[in-house]
Parts: sequence; C-alpha cells; structure tokens
Amino acid sequence: MRAPTLQDLAPDGLDVTVDPYPVYAALRAKGPVHRVLVPESGEAWLIVARDEARAALTDPRLRNDIRFSDSWTDDGGHAIGLNMLQTDAPQHTRLRALVAREFTPGRIAALAPRIEKLADHLLDGLLGTMADAGSADLVSAFALPLPLTVICELLGVPSADHGDFHGWSSEIVAPTSAEAAGAAVTGMTAYFAALIEGKRAHPGDDLLSALLAAAPGDATPAAGPAPLSPEELLGMAFLLLVAGHETTVNLISGGVLALLTHPDQLAALRADPALIDGAIEETLRYDGPVGAAAFRFAAEPLEIGGTRIAAGDSVLVSLAAASRDPRHFPDPDRFDIRRRPAGQLGFGHGIHHCLGAPLARTEAATAIRALLARCPDLALAADPAGLERRPSVLLRGVRGLPVRLAGWGSAGRYGSTD
Repeated sequence: MRAPTLQDLAPDGLDVTVDPYPVYAALRAKGPVHRVLVPESGEAWLIVARDEARAALTDPRLRNDIRFSDSWTDDGGHAIGLNMLQTDAPQHTRLRALVAREFTPGRIAALAPRIEKLADHLLDGLLGTMADAGSADLVSAFALPLPLTVICELLGVPSADHGDFHGWSSEIVAPTSAEAAGAAVTGMTAYFAALIEGKRAHPGDDLLSALLAAAPGDATPAAGPAPLSPEELLGMAFLLLVAGHETTVNLISGGVLALLTHPDQLAALRADPALIDGAIEETLRYDGPVGAAAFRFAAEPLEIGGTRIAAGDSVLVSLAAASRDPRHFPDPDRFDIRRRPAGQLGFGHGIHHCLGAPLARTEAATAIRALLARCPDLALAADPAGLERRPSVLLRGVRGLPVRLAGWGSAGRYGSTD
C-alpha cells in the first residue's frame, strides 16, 4: 500500500500548494516523522518538527549523494554536472571552499550599491506600467529581474541570455511535465557547456572565469582546494545560477505578499524602516522560499524521532513545517516582523546551509525597502487566495503577484492599506 501524499492528507477544499501548514501541524501533532509519497520523486520519510529537522540536517548518516538511495541505478541523477547539493564531505567541503570567498560579508557589501541602483531602475519600469495599465506583475517586473541580473553579472552571463536561462531554470526546479523538464535540462546543459568554453577562450572579471582559472589542465593551478573537474565545473555553474536567483525571487515576492496581506505589519515597517531585517527573517520563517531541503538518503539504518529508517530510504526535511513548530515559535501562524525567530531554518542548517543566504537577505531587504519607499500606497491587485503557486514541495512561491497603487483605481481590497 502506497503512502499518502500531502494532498491526500489535506481537509476537503484545502490546496496544499497554496497552504500546506494545516497538514504539517496535524502531522506534527502525531509525531515528528511520517511516511509520504512525493509526486514525481517517490516515497520518503518527511520530518515536520524543528528539533528533529535540525538534527537530521547535521546527521552524517544521511547523505546527499543519490548513490546511497535504494532506488539509484546510475548517475542519471546528476542531470547537469555534479554540484554541492549532490555531494557530501569531504568533496562538498572542497567544492564549497572554492566559491565561499565570493559570498563573504565584505563581498556582499561591495555589491550593495549595484543592487540599490538596479532596484531603482526596475522600480521606474514597475511604476510606469502601473501608471499606464493600472496594475503590474511584481514578480516579472521586479522580484525576478533583480536577483537574476545580480547573479548573472557575478558569474559573467550575458544579459541577452537571461530570459532563456530563467525559463530553463523554472522548468527544472518546478517541472510542468517530464518532457518539458527534460528539454530544459538539455537546453541548459548545452548553454552552460558553450558558456564555459567561451569563458575558457575569453576569460573576464567574473566568478566563472575565476573557477576556470583553477581548472584541471593548468600548468600552475591555484593554491588551495583541488580544482574542479569538468563535471564539477558544469554543476557549479548550474547550482550558482539557479540557486542564486530562484530562492530570492520567492523571498522578495513572498515578503511583499505577507506584508500586503497583514496591514498592521506593513504599517509597522513603514513607520520604522529599521524593522526590515526582522521582516526578512520573519518571512523566511512564516512562508520562506525553500519548502524542504534537498533529499537525503540513509547510508545506514537509523532512528529519527522514534521512527526507524532503513538504509537506502529517502528522507525529506520540511523547513517550512519546522519553522512553524510551536515548541520554538509561539503562535507560529502569526506573521510578526518584531518576532526574533532564532533558529528558523529558512536557509537550511549544517554544512549545506545556503551559501548565498547573505546575498539573498541583502537583495530582499534592498528590494522591499526601495519598493515601500517609492510606492507608499502599494496594494494587491488580485485576491491572494487565487494566486498561482509553484507546484513543488521543495520551493515555495507565487508565479505572479499583481500589484497596483491604491490611489490610482478602484477602492482598496485584498488586504491593502488604503
């Protein structure tokens, strides 16, 4: 008998793509670990409690390498190269060390003026569209192009390629069909191969060129971690480009959606812009962009929260469920930007904690601060219950977020402040 999906467990009328939290709460009340069926991925042990989630994310018996899965047959799981999410120590340690210096607080601070300038430029376009059409999509006009441009510039991806790249990326992280996902993998693999060869022939002042400078075949490879193999270089480019913008798009749009549907919190932030960092942290806890960590696979039998897990079993750590555990976050379903959500797992935990978290936080804070400053009467232009969500247990986010200026149109609705 197969395990139930989250949707199977939901009350009638509840779409878990929109709101999985009641299902997580009901599961957590019964225990920290449950067997579920993840569509397109198979059965897995789902961890829904914060303590057990945090422990699992640092348990060396749970591996990210798919070869520890009892369903593994070949390296087809490494669809685009070999990246940090698919490896364990010591290989993961070496890969992370090669790029960690690009995401230090100092490097992020140096990027801040460019992020601010880009946000202002995009807001010019957003305001223009709202003035002409009455409303605009915040995702496509602002939340998406900001982090996409930043990470592409950091890695040296030509601006003309941004659109194609995002289309492939979106299909890979939230497939609409097996055929479309396969085509996206093929297209992105060919794209990255050509990009790498172009950088090899004509290096620039970017991260991808720097990684190539230490690639195998050099007469004098750079000191430090062993250089990247061709498969690792391909995987690194894929991971940095995809992870470098997909989560931040959802963090920005999710933060704006949470604020616009909680007018008291929006008013508090407008009254005290210094609360922006707290607003970002609460967004990560309340409805963060990463619903679950990458699948782990049991390298040996183990027990989590009183549940026996066999070697080869898949384990899925729900960051979304863990961040609403009432044992750590009182009144967890309340959005409160003054909360101090210490220990929230929005960006994961342990050696696989998101490398780009400081950049994502900076981009989101800059974007939302600039948006509220230039759009003092921003309001939703659609019923939040009807917004289309990404159909993925791993990533959470809306595909579009229609907004308007409350003073330019019909009476305010949908949780706006007018």
